[in-house]
Amino acid sequence: MEPGYLGAAYGGVEAARVIFGSFWMAGMFMLPRYLVYHQEGLSDPVDAARWVERERRLRRIILTPAMILTWLFGLLLAANIGLFAGGTGLGWLHAKIAIVVLLSGYHGWAVGYSKKLAKGKPTISNRALRMMNEIPALAATLTVILVMVRPF
Repeated sequence: MEPGYLGAAYGGVEAARVIFGSFWMAGMFMLPRYLVYHQEGLSDPVDAARWVERERRLRRIILTPAMILTWLFGLLLAANIGLFAGGTGLGWLHAKIAIVVLLSGYHGWAVGYSKKLAKGKPTISNRALRMMNEIPALAATLTVILVMVRPF
């Protein structure tokens, strides 16, 4: 794809990326918190069952579709500014993509851990799980800095 191929559609694609990225991040803030509450409520089968359903809905309705659409629109925008054509001065974008790849991996881990909890099989401590809640906030912070400052 040639850089600049989006033309007048650029603003719409960027808006869609921001919208779905916001939905994805909202879900990434919610799911880890849900996991904490779910793990702490495993001793009550009724409460645990409610968390299983909440997590399932969050994943299916918001989290995974938003991640897929964020990737789709993000890659379109990256191609538009020359990422795949060997554009220069895009070190910030490479770093941003690396963070999004890591966040996608964390998304996968959280979905997998949700499924473990649904089976009543926690594998990490409540404290560690609470600390892992901060990963999406760190990713969001670094991503915004990279996009706004473009340090390299």
